[in-house]
Amino acid sequence: MVTGGTRGLGFAIAREFLNEGMSVVCASRTPGDFKVLEEECPDRVRYWQTDVTSPESVAGLMRAAVDLFGRLDVVVANAGVNRDGKVERLDPADWDVMVGTNLTGVYLCTHAAVPYLRESGGTIINVSSSMATRITVGAAGYCATKAAVEMFTRVTAIELGRYGIRVNALAPGILAEGMGKELIQNDRIWEKYRKRFALGRVGDVAEAARAAVFLASDDASYVNGDILEVNGGLQWA
Repeated sequence: MVTGGTRGLGFAIAREFLNEGMSVVCASRTPGDFKVLEEECPDRVRYWQTDVTSPESVAGLMRAAVDLFGRLDVVVANAGVNRDGKVERLDPADWDVMVGTNLTGVYLCTHAAVPYLRESGGTIINVSSSMATRITVGAAGYCATKAAVEMFTRVTAIELGRYGIRVNALAPGILAEGMGKELIQNDRIWEKYRKRFALGRVGDVAEAARAAVFLASDDASYVNGDILEVNGGLQWA
């Protein structure tokens, strides 16, 4: 089950899971690009409309995943939003949106999934960001919520380990989607920032998605409470 699974990184994660033979529920407020996945794997992927800020909606999502495919093995809490603005002008409503989606949404997914994951010995992957540990002027809300996601991941990994549930976080750097795409398309700005990337490029969403597949796989069976950064060697300062 992937929240925010109909576009961007969530879409890429869902596609990589499907490529591995898994069945996937893509959860989001809107269908986005879901039809593409449905055309590729009509028997193994479903869309479920979900508001990750609503306890009832998230609980219904987990029940639906089990009803649709018989069990729940992997939960990817990917849904996230960003609202730009320095703290002095950041609207309280925008702050609430970021906290509600980026942090409360992760908590609600974990809370609702535990009963099902205890049965399957499954795993949770929370999607963080390189901005969780790097100061970004004008992104106080986003940075703060992603930093909180990483600590939430570490704590719940310890709490849930006794049930055989692993909890890790994926922290992508700048990818060639959204902000990253805009960055590399602006020659003047890209030339300024290019030297911050050890590999000289931004990442592809598929590269981050494959890291999520690793965290979900048996190859990561002893990885718990980890924050896996996928940023190509990003130097922020």
